[in-house]
Amino acid sequence: MNISKLNTEQQNPKTVNIDLMTTEEIITVINQEDTLVPNAIAKEIPIIAKVVDRIVEAFKMGGRLIYVGAGTSGRLGIIDASECPPTYGTSPDMVIGVIAGGKRAMTDAIEGAEDNLQQGKQDLVDIYLTNKDVVVGIAASGRTPYTIGALQYANEIGAVSVSIVCSKDSEMEKISQYTIAPIVGPEVITGSTRMKAGTAQKLVLNMLSTASMIKMGKVYGNLMVDLQMTNEKLFKRAENIVKMATGTTDQEARQALVEQKYNTKAAILQIITGLRGSQVTDLLEKHNGYLRNAIEDFHSKK
Repeated sequence: MNISKLNTEQQNPKTVNIDLMTTEEIITVINQEDTLVPNAIAKEIPIIAKVVDRIVEAFKMGGRLIYVGAGTSGRLGIIDASECPPTYGTSPDMVIGVIAGGKRAMTDAIEGAEDNLQQGKQDLVDIYLTNKDVVVGIAASGRTPYTIGALQYANEIGAVSVSIVCSKDSEMEKISQYTIAPIVGPEVITGSTRMKAGTAQKLVLNMLSTASMIKMGKVYGNLMVDLQMTNEKLFKRAENIVKMATGTTDQEARQALVEQKYNTKAAILQIITGLRGSQVTDLLEKHNGYLRNAIEDFHSKK
């Protein structure tokens, strides 16, 4: 296998003598290289937007967003997926991360797992992939067999297939319906794609999940109104969100949250409209949880 021509495997001329640099010089050059990442992603915004729209379509049909990858790429997918339920109140099955080698691969290197083409398919079979789902394969090189196997299977059953890669003209790009390819250039340490490539992947995943959740009504203004209150800090955050959305007092925010069984959206709607009890939740349900639409509906009938 010849990987020497991959963008992610090139030697960075700015760091060929990095082992001779002072500590501050090393940190400075890493920082300088990191600044290249946002511009590389900016060039991909049109395709990222198209993918977000396909994800939202899938969610509305009861489909899922499924990230697939090996090593750092797989771990990043799992991190993004695992943060959706507490942040946006989603079901754990709505956004899923799948990694070569299974759960143990989150902390341990599983030898040969990324080279198993068939296992990429099998892991999607095991989670009952359907044609309603969106599969996002993540691999800096764009040639990881495990991830290719998953994307091929996604295509076979009619799911939406997406690649996030950091190399031009990759194998994954040839397979996927959509390819997001921020070309960040050679790494500070040759081939260490957990650095700029990993940063680019994380930023793209942030965009995919965040924009999709906004479009699904999980955000009001810029407030996370569907967060799950699982600890004291998040209870206080919910109170602050209610206050920021309504301009009310601490006491009224807490009272509304209690009355609405700690449903942040419902608490906000109660304070804004003056409705109580099931009238609030019924109005929210009428608008599929889109708080702004529920508020506008209420005011239009006054």
